[in-house]
Amino acid sequence: MPHADSLIITLVGGFVLAFVFGMLANRLRLSPLVGYLVAGVVVGPFTPGYVADTELAPQLAEIGVILLMFGVGLHFSPKDLMQVRKVALPGALVQIGAATVMGWVLGRFALGLGDLEAALLGFSLSVASTVVLLKTLEERKQVKGEIGKIAVGWLIVEDLAIVVALVMLPLVILPEGQMFNPAVLAGSIGLTLLKVAVFVVLMFVVGGKVLPWLLVRIAHTKSRELFTLGVLSIALGIAWLAYAVFGASFALGAFVAGLVLNGTPLGHNAAERSLPLRDAFAVLFFVSVGMLFDPNIVVTKPLAVLGVVFIVIIGKSLAAMVITSAFKLDRATSLTVAASLAQIGEFSFILAAISMQMGAMDRETHDLILAASLLSITLNPFVFALIDRMGAKTPPTPPVKQTDTEALAKVM
Repeated sequence: MPHADSLIITLVGGFVLAFVFGMLANRLRLSPLVGYLVAGVVVGPFTPGYVADTELAPQLAEIGVILLMFGVGLHFSPKDLMQVRKVALPGALVQIGAATVMGWVLGRFALGLGDLEAALLGFSLSVASTVVLLKTLEERKQVKGEIGKIAVGWLIVEDLAIVVALVMLPLVILPEGQMFNPAVLAGSIGLTLLKVAVFVVLMFVVGGKVLPWLLVRIAHTKSRELFTLGVLSIALGIAWLAYAVFGASFALGAFVAGLVLNGTPLGHNAAERSLPLRDAFAVLFFVSVGMLFDPNIVVTKPLAVLGVVFIVIIGKSLAAMVITSAFKLDRATSLTVAASLAQIGEFSFILAAISMQMGAMDRETHDLILAASLLSITLNPFVFALIDRMGAKTPPTPPVKQTDTEALAKVM
């Protein structure tokens, strides 16, 4: 393939096939994410026919991650999270721990993985996709109610936990041949946390004044194009600043940028302007993930695939039901939270990809995680149909004034 054509061909192939398979998935009453992932498999190196640029696609996908996290930060509502903190915070942390242990046991004793790789497998299986959940709750008209707030708050805690993990991961994965030194590790973790803390403080103190002022100045031009370009520049620029200067991830930088703009007079407009670009590059993210998936894993390791799917759909759901029952939540809420967690998505992909790049996870384990995601997202509508039969369906909440959580659901 001529180098000059690789970008346009990758974009055309990714978008067109994502649209075709996304529409097919939608007709089958599945999440369009399934179609995007299948599109990636079709243009990936493990299937016959056209193969997209495997070096360029992940870089385009990184932009999707940045804009995705920027949108999450723009619509993240600490107020809504605080309302359900007594359930969402301890519940999510306990559920993450339980799923991580289940994954570690499967990886260590059934698949013969090392302790670190088995733990990364379990952690990847422990976090559900906020994108998938919000689309489901919106279809069920449950975003505005108490059930929706608890489920979304639960997944926001999971998102925050994995953002922290992505910051810490490069520190706990040692290069091959390097000896473990607790003092060096503690020093590296302390230094990284200090740099991240400095970045966050500077963003809220300095950026909290500069960025809103900048958006207002751009808005005074009365140019939609300049405002959209300004929002995109803020998201990408701060993400790069966090990565290049403070040693944090692109995702963390974009998330903090969104948090800073959240609640400002033009924050809602910024979210609207970034939405089309975010959706487009998010599609490329899922396509690039599908490109990395070798479907032969389903044939060569069927029992391993069943094991990871069992943890995601059955193990996590049972753990969530036990936790919500301990908090004395009603049956409908308990079942809805359990079904919400019966899938994995974008953050699991990111964690698995970074782990593989750093040599802490082999491709076979990575493919198991992708297989668990494809199958769990596909089966998630059936899980919700099952809990409805068990008494989870509640009457839709009457329309009320739009909240940040509702806005997040519309964007996601």
